[in-house]
Amino acid sequence: MTVTVCYFGLLAERRGLAQERITTTVGIARDLYQHLAAEHPLQLATRDLRVAVNDVFVTWEHTLVEGDTVAFLPPMSGG
Repeated sequence: MTVTVCYFGLLAERRGLAQERITTTVGIARDLYQHLAAEHPLQLATRDLRVAVNDVFVTWEHTLVEGDTVAFLPPMSGG
């Protein structure tokens, strides 16, 4: 299936882009992140992130389907 992946904050910096479309065979959000983290220096654990699919926060066990937009959100800081 093909999904759009959006990276925010530190993840976007480490990946070197904010968004990409990928073709994958993984079925759940956690597996998608782990697959991407194995290929790129994302270096954050899922326990330190939130995940959203199609603009709705979901659990890491959320099943992905063709055309989903998956966003990985690290902790935010600022003032």
